[in-house]
Amino acid sequence: MDYLYSLVLFAIVSSATPGPNNILLMTSGLNFGIKRSLPVMSGICFGFAFMLFLVGIGFGQVFELYPSLHQIIKVIGVSYLLYLAWLISGSSGRLSTKEQKKPLTFLNGALFQWVNAKAWVVATGACAAFTIQGAELFNQTLTLSGTFLIVSFPSVGIWLFFGSWLKRYLNNEANRKWFNWTMSGLLVVSVLPVTLELVEQYT
Repeated sequence: MDYLYSLVLFAIVSSATPGPNNILLMTSGLNFGIKRSLPVMSGICFGFAFMLFLVGIGFGQVFELYPSLHQIIKVIGVSYLLYLAWLISGSSGRLSTKEQKKPLTFLNGALFQWVNAKAWVVATGACAAFTIQGAELFNQTLTLSGTFLIVSFPSVGIWLFFGSWLKRYLNNEANRKWFNWTMSGLLVVSVLPVTLELVEQYT
């Protein structure tokens, strides 16, 4: 039982703390509301749980055999994060308009996990801390990913609700654009460590 308590606490803390997923959800909640942002939130939650499961049953070992693949994913990840930052910065400043950009989809949220540096850190850390190599590895990994799936919905959902709540305070178009640019900047900052690591390796 202590194991489960520790796992739940770890899942809550790692899911609810600031990161690309939560910045993305908060911005989506502000720009499109809760209902239209539910698909991308679901994609994030299910996508990370699936990623965690694959890492737990040994997907991470592929990178040990083919380290170049890991580097390729890092480059793709940085590019994708910067693309999302660009989408956020260009979101409409109006609350309702036919020209407003569409919210991200379930698939966008799920695929985002594979290029999210924080997601990789949390996934590998969780597997290292809460699984033991052996006959029960499959069940352990299933428990781990299932716990994260359940916990992540309320944990990241807080950021979505917060973004939606901000609507009343960011009705002004100038303030709304400022918020979008700020969130876009935070996303860019979140990829700086990975970017600097790649630069050091190839210079």
